Amino acid sequence: MKKVLHISKYYFPFIGGVEEVAADITAALKGEDYEQKIICFNEDSTTDGVTTHRGETVHDYIDGVEVIRCGTAVKVASQALSAAYFGELKKVMEGYRPDIVVFHYPNPFVSELLLKYRKMDFKLVVYWHLDITKQKILSKFFYKQNIELLERADKIVATSPNYIKGSPFLRRFRDKCIVIPNCINNERLTVTPEIEALAAKIRRKYKDKFICFGLGRHIPYKGFIKLVEASRYLDDRFAILIGGKGELTGMLMKEASGDSKVHFLGKISDSQLIACLLACDVFCFPSVTKNEAFGIALAEGMYFGKPAVTFTIEGSGVNYVNVKDVTGLECPNSDSAAYAKALEKLAADPELRKKLGEAGRARVLEKFTYDTFRANILDMMEKL
Repeated sequence: MKKVLHISKYYFPFIGGVEEVAADITAALKGEDYEQKIICFNEDSTTDGVTTHRGETVHDYIDGVEVIRCGTAVKVASQALSAAYFGELKKVMEGYRPDIVVFHYPNPFVSELLLKYRKMDFKLVVYWHLDITKQKILSKFFYKQNIELLERADKIVATSPNYIKGSPFLRRFRDKCIVIPNCINNERLTVTPEIEALAAKIRRKYKDKFICFGLGRHIPYKGFIKLVEASRYLDDRFAILIGGKGELTGMLMKEASGDSKVHFLGKISDSQLIACLLACDVFCFPSVTKNEAFGIALAEGMYFGKPAVTFTIEGSGVNYVNVKDVTGLECPNSDSAAYAKALEKLAADPELRKKLGEAGRARVLEKFTYDTFRANILDMMEKL
């Protein structure tokens, strides 16, 4: 039985894109010939009755897999720092002695610690979620570290071919790279009679409106300010529903003040999410930078047969998930007027919406389901 160590920044109950992928990989290997452990930073979080506290270093179990949570002292430029991490990583590397390490990047503090064990006999998979782009000074500082990490890697996983082409690091190590697209959680998106009733209620509330729905954290790269700006070019036939919350929620509400077309839903449950996806006419995904490396929410909208509207983001997987003029429409980056025109075009053409929506659902079912993801992960692990 092969021993696998997963190194993620955080883990359930903390929910984020990287953490969901780490959980999906762990689930994919369960029941196969693998023993698994996870090491991560701790963070204040509660989901489904599971609560964690950032200052504590604890060992617990999630779905039968040991999770080593290292107490976080401080964050610097989004990077968690932990004095406990040194000892916990040493114990797991020297005591557990993994055969395979799956390291989720970016995580530069842990990259440096992991490189101290580069001469140990294990296969290293670097799961490259995104380049460091926001912290430009730090990205230059970690350049040498990234090269050393990728030189040591046996396999480098990118979530789309676009990211391999667009990343200066992945292009340099193209021969080691493979593409494993992220996946939606089909079970999470199950439609029940109660959800159908909730969707009907939403349609009644916005009767005779063309419903445009977007969801995500309200942070700069998600681009919701562009969706709010696009609404100003639209007439009263439209209803713009924005789910989620974040550091920019207040600013977004202020910018939308006086525009009766924009409705903020706040943090919504899975049932509310599915109901909105059933009820809407178009799924809006207005992210604007490469920090949006893939777009699980985008794939979820397409899964429900909704045409997507995205911006062109050079080197991002967003434009791999949503194929221009095939599964949705694509606009010049950050051009809110063009975004509004795309919404108007879809509102005026039901046949186009149907055509794009059907193609989008087919693309998700072909490439972005959990079964496909699991098969890709098992194939990679076997080839290691």
